[in-house]
Amino acid sequence: MEYDVIIIGGGPSGLMASIAAAESGAKCLLIEKGTKLGKKLAISGGGRCNVTNRLPEEEVIRHIPGNGKFLYSAFSVFNNYDIIDFFEEMGVQLKEEDHGRMFPVTNSAKTVVNALINKLHELNVTISMQTEVKAIHFNEEAHTVILTDNKKVACKSIVLAVGGKAVPHTGSTGDGYAWAKKAGHTITKLYPTEVALTSNERFIKQKQLQGLSLRDVSLTVLNKKNKPIITHQMDMIFTHFGISGPAVLRCSQFVVKELMKDRPEVTMVLDVLPTKKEDTLVKEIWETLEVNPRKSMKNSFKGIVPERFLSYIFEKNNINEDQKAATISKEVIRSIVHDFKHFTFHVHGSLPLDKAFVTGGGVSIKEIVPNTMQSKIMHGLYFCGEILDIHGYTGGYNITSALVTGRLAGSNAALEAGYVL
Repeated sequence: MEYDVIIIGGGPSGLMASIAAAESGAKCLLIEKGTKLGKKLAISGGGRCNVTNRLPEEEVIRHIPGNGKFLYSAFSVFNNYDIIDFFEEMGVQLKEEDHGRMFPVTNSAKTVVNALINKLHELNVTISMQTEVKAIHFNEEAHTVILTDNKKVACKSIVLAVGGKAVPHTGSTGDGYAWAKKAGHTITKLYPTEVALTSNERFIKQKQLQGLSLRDVSLTVLNKKNKPIITHQMDMIFTHFGISGPAVLRCSQFVVKELMKDRPEVTMVLDVLPTKKEDTLVKEIWETLEVNPRKSMKNSFKGIVPERFLSYIFEKNNINEDQKAATISKEVIRSIVHDFKHFTFHVHGSLPLDKAFVTGGGVSIKEIVPNTMQSKIMHGLYFCGEILDIHGYTGGYNITSALVTGRLAGSNAALEAGYVL
């Protein structure tokens, strides 16, 4: 059997590549080793599917700190606004939520996945489910994909859309790296991003803050010269192994990259009250204590920060919660407020790649044509999605990258196979 384009991988980028190639008129085969298409889409955005982000193009690219600038050329062809139009034209109404995140009005990922699958059927894409690719033979004229039953399928163009190594239960088990290498590509070092961080700090080991959620805090990663690398203001949570939550996930790739430089630990600074100035806080608290000298410390500080965090800071500063306000010096108040604003601790690692939301590293973008996703090394070979060394924050940015690169890979793979729209 011969096809014009074979797309390997039925995730967001593979589905989009198949649609783009078929819309160009190419005879397409989509190969998926799992039992379902769009598994990652189905679980994204907490099962509601955060399909893209409506922020301006500049902002979207800024939210893809892992080589996002490479996408400028791709965005000039097909961008986040085109993704919105693409879904709405298929009858999937979208709505905007906080920070520009776009969701289907139905609040169900199934709406998105079903619309893509229906489009594949409409375009007569051949879909081969529960089919594993054993090997790919790259040849000068056509390429051959060998399936596990030794069945051979020839094609003019191949799109590798097999994902990275994060969230392996969706089928992203790193299969594509070996095929990319065989074609002559460089795979940059793989590492977890958008991942929870681990810490050996005593308060973590002793589970003193385990389960404590903090709302809208500011979290900063310091380099080895103690200069800030990145700060994110979002929610976070202390866990039995370290820290997690949105702010942590966004900081994680910067921590992991620092640890990859053979640093034994990375310093992080937490500001629990980012909207308040330190001096103002000290003044306000001191005035409260002067007015109520007989009040206990615990009651004097009530409502400023979460109770468990307050108890820990009191313990750190050798203060008894029942102590009367009158017995406390201004220096101690300064020290407590300093801990609210500069709670400093060390992280020593992260959860492994298979527990991460996104893979860092992958097929080197230096070897990819930025406005077509074509290999610079092998004719008729295209890459899209997470197999590429591109990664963003959660919030619709990785799916945007997957859909944009998928669109370009599919349409250009069809073009090389001899189809022009």
